[in-house]
Amino acid sequence: MWSKQQTVAEPPAPSQAPAASVVPFNQSVSAKLSSPPARSAARLGASIQIKGEVYGTEDLQIDGIVDGPISLKGHELTVGSSAQLKSEIHAGNVVAYGKVVGNVHSRGRVDIKKDGSIVGDIDSARISIEDGAHFKGRIEIDPAKQQQSAAD
Repeated sequence: MWSKQQTVAEPPAPSQAPAASVVPFNQSVSAKLSSPPARSAARLGASIQIKGEVYGTEDLQIDGIVDGPISLKGHELTVGSSAQLKSEIHAGNVVAYGKVVGNVHSRGRVDIKKDGSIVGDIDSARISIEDGAHFKGRIEIDPAKQQQSAAD
């Protein structure tokens, strides 16, 4: 017959207890783990219109309208699906879901997504153009650019 009686091991004495980290109930365990800092990113919303120069040292997503040069010092520019850019672009990587009119200079990669459009010359280490994307211009691919940016 089954017996409900169970043997319970006694916890070790405090001098024998292994050192352990105690996380309070309201604190996340992931907050205690050390993780690399996330890349900082900024976003210009769909209602934002800029006429002038945009420059920075962080990733940027643009969903609005920009008329002027964009320089991101090796960081990523994401052109949102509602974005309309008339810009000379200098960035690490460029991902176009929206419309770009102007030359694109990338030290890494340029991706033109399904409904994206670039009208202008592209100078990059790598490029991808999805089916349904629009591109009109000249492409210069130089894989040495990516090696140079890795060395910087």
